[in-house]
Amino acid sequence: MTDLTSDQPATYEHLRVERPREGVALLVLDNPEQRNAMTDEMTASWVRAVDDLADDASLRAVVVTGEGSAFTSGGVTSWLASEPEAGVDRHRTRMIAFYRAWLSIRRLEVPTFAAVNGPAIGAGLCLALACDVRWAARGARMGVPFLKLGLHPGMAGTWLLPDVVGPAAARDLFLTGRLVEGDEALRLGLVSRVVEQETFLEEVLDAAAGVAASAPVAARLTTLALRGGHADLEHALQWEALAQPVTMATEDLQEGIRAVQEKRRPHFQGR
Repeated sequence: MTDLTSDQPATYEHLRVERPREGVALLVLDNPEQRNAMTDEMTASWVRAVDDLADDASLRAVVVTGEGSAFTSGGVTSWLASEPEAGVDRHRTRMIAFYRAWLSIRRLEVPTFAAVNGPAIGAGLCLALACDVRWAARGARMGVPFLKLGLHPGMAGTWLLPDVVGPAAARDLFLTGRLVEGDEALRLGLVSRVVEQETFLEEVLDAAAGVAASAPVAARLTTLALRGGHADLEHALQWEALAQPVTMATEDLQEGIRAVQEKRRPHFQGR
């Protein structure tokens, strides 16, 4: 795995950016002493890293994971309680800035993978939910125990979680605050795969590399369609009636058809 952070103009605190496969960026939350809690420093680094990736024309897929034994324990509880005398307006200003910072990953118009290597708690799980695909290492625990802190859920969790697992399961997880893992997380649809720890990251990176090798225009438009959702069947038909012809006009479609006919792997150029 090659670390190319030294080639980038920005340096990141509590965050690493690596390029382990062609077209794939790996974002590593790197504050294991605090179980990769979302510190001010990490938050600022995250925003800068997303900005840098958004300007990278070679980017085809992104993987997010945590250093050490945790994905991320979420927001720093001492920060949440740091201004007890502040009013609602001040707290709202702080929190919406935090939400927007971490949810900025959805600005990237490429498929994103959350490689949940360990506990993903509260806002940490919301970060994983903001990604397009979630894989979990066996034993990784996930949950949204906001109520156990006396706190309403945040970071768009009340939209993201029902969208992923459905309203009934979301109510269960939010109201009980219980943690799930493994087969139950898979059954709920919280993750799409559970992989053994020993091979976990390599398998996620291989999957991301496979996505990165697909036709970029088609992958981008499909990602946006699935991420945004459609109000109803007619809206889906109208979107597809525009997006599919866009891909039909690309050289990549011709290459894909030739590759099928010639029984070889296609070489897509994004045009």
